[in-house]
Amino acid sequence: MGKPLRVAVVGSGPAGFYTADYLLEAGARVDVLERLPTPWGLVRLGVAPDHPELKTASRIVEKTAAKDGFRFFGNVEVGADVAHHDLLRLYDAVVYTVGAQTDRRLDIPGEELEGSWAATEFVAWYNGHPDYQHLEFDLSSERAVVIGNGNVAVDVARILARTEDELAPTDITDESSAALVASSIADVVMLGRRGPAQAAFTPPELKELGELGGADVFVDPAELELDPASEASLETAGARARRNVDILREFATRTPEGKPKRLALRFCVSPVQILGEGRVEAIEVVRNELVAGDDGQIRAVPTEEVEVIPCGLVLRSVGYRGVALPGVPFDERRGVIANEQGRVSEQPRVYTAGWIKRGPSGVIGTNKKDAAETCERLLEDAAAGLLEAEGGELEELLRGRGIDFVEYAAWQAIDEHERGLGAPRGRPRVKLTSWDELLAKARELDSVA
Repeated sequence: MGKPLRVAVVGSGPAGFYTADYLLEAGARVDVLERLPTPWGLVRLGVAPDHPELKTASRIVEKTAAKDGFRFFGNVEVGADVAHHDLLRLYDAVVYTVGAQTDRRLDIPGEELEGSWAATEFVAWYNGHPDYQHLEFDLSSERAVVIGNGNVAVDVARILARTEDELAPTDITDESSAALVASSIADVVMLGRRGPAQAAFTPPELKELGELGGADVFVDPAELELDPASEASLETAGARARRNVDILREFATRTPEGKPKRLALRFCVSPVQILGEGRVEAIEVVRNELVAGDDGQIRAVPTEEVEVIPCGLVLRSVGYRGVALPGVPFDERRGVIANEQGRVSEQPRVYTAGWIKRGPSGVIGTNKKDAAETCERLLEDAAAGLLEAEGGELEELLRGRGIDFVEYAAWQAIDEHERGLGAPRGRPRVKLTSWDELLAKARELDSVA
């Protein structure tokens, strides 16, 4: 029997661990590399803290990490600590599962004003990402505007509207929770470029906006009047779109209960420019008409009708985009690693899975099928004798370069410590939020050993 296949998986979110699990089951040895000291990707740092049920995806990680042949190398940045060519020398195959790490831009005047932020930055801040804890969000204005109609936009709007009691049992950071509780924001407005029938959020997330303890939800019935193209598309659309429209119509019939905050969902409006002297003071939007193209797609076409909405905070949530890695072919137009069914273009022994493969679409579970497709291509190539590396050990290379990597047992020490901090307070965990804290806790295991 030949030696087992040795694979490096770069990125430790769900796509990375689904990939690792599939390959481990096939008899491979898998090393997962992660830039942060902690695994789980967006399950830890992207899923909203008030959605603990989605964080149960971490069980995938724990089961996979317990299997023979698995190793974790945290605090290792590919492209800085180790190069792409290093991995190709050491491993028979390399799979990149690094996600979509930046936000798409609006490309409108005023986008760089103080008080205008990518929603990704806000999410990373309240979720305890160690790279974003220095950010200071000014929450002293009365109104915040969230641009976008996807689930991330819903998440940030909902977090802005949560009460202290609603935030208390979550794993949101203490600093962000305190800032949100002390916030002056009483009015949150979500802007959608197209109509309610085209909105990208999912019904459970939308429905939750109507269940907030401290915010009344508002929808203008006039903005729910569907144009003929949307009405026709709704007839053939999936259950999600029809359910979204039903929920929005129910919202539009509600009588306000006098809750301290107001959450308004707007449709068929696009930002034209963000206004202010030095910082955000308002946003100018244009009313859109929906037009069906020859391809059947419904597009938003701006009219002459404009509106200025005073606000002090703008959170832009119009999509994620992948970032190119040194030495790895990249499709700039799509913002993904160039690939066919997971095989990276013109790079033998290199593969990709997850958002960096297909773009930012789907839910956590979508990554399982996506990873399986990539692994099937990889194993086909292995069976054809196309995968063979020079060899060597990553651990030796890292130690030789003085890289202080975090092994899985050290991450488990961090995890146990965070859970221990949370338990007396009725919270799932209290996160360590700085690089120094995380690495210090990881090093404690070394000192004990």
